[in-house]
Amino acid sequence: MPKTIDPGRTNQRHRTRKDLLAAAGRLLKQGRTPDMDEVAREAMVSRATAYRYFPTIEQLLVEAPLDGAVPDPHEVFAGERSSDPAERVDKAEAALHEMVYRNAAQLRVMLAASLERAATEAAASASATARVPLRQNRRAPLIEAALAPSRDRFTGAAYRKLSAALALIFGVESMIVFTDVLGIDEKAARKIKSWAATALVDAALKESAATRR
Repeated sequence: MPKTIDPGRTNQRHRTRKDLLAAAGRLLKQGRTPDMDEVAREAMVSRATAYRYFPTIEQLLVEAPLDGAVPDPHEVFAGERSSDPAERVDKAEAALHEMVYRNAAQLRVMLAASLERAATEAAASASATARVPLRQNRRAPLIEAALAPSRDRFTGAAYRKLSAALALIFGVESMIVFTDVLGIDEKAARKIKSWAATALVDAALKESAATRR
């Protein structure tokens, strides 16, 4: 029987990964190009731990600046008076959209590295509990902040489905589809994502209302 994944350990792994990115970011801002030993010391973890999360220093240094460039949910919604979930989701996606297209080259490198590592670890991993996070989940906090004022308008099931569906629209993967697969430019992609996000919010609201009747 597969082992149950401990949420506490999973959260700790995400925190450790975040700490390494933050440490690398601080060192880069000092005008330095640190090695893994320096980053590990700054993050107060062992060198071996650092390598578990980032197999090469190059992968870490590519992703570290991106971590600081991601829109902060509090800043995105600072002074925002609207509680309309569609409007807020659209605002959050617009902020991440701009960041993604502005950092497209670095994000492609990061995505390629995570896909390569995922393929390697899928063949070698004995269990899901042994794995460390391959990516930082930067879109979920934005989605959660966007939906927070209207959370009680959704059933639990509808909220979970909506959050997962919106995650497909937010982020670098949608840029790859629009640019590489469909050949759609940034401006047109933004309009399509806005339309799709609004449609998903509307569908979740209708499902929630119908369930509660």
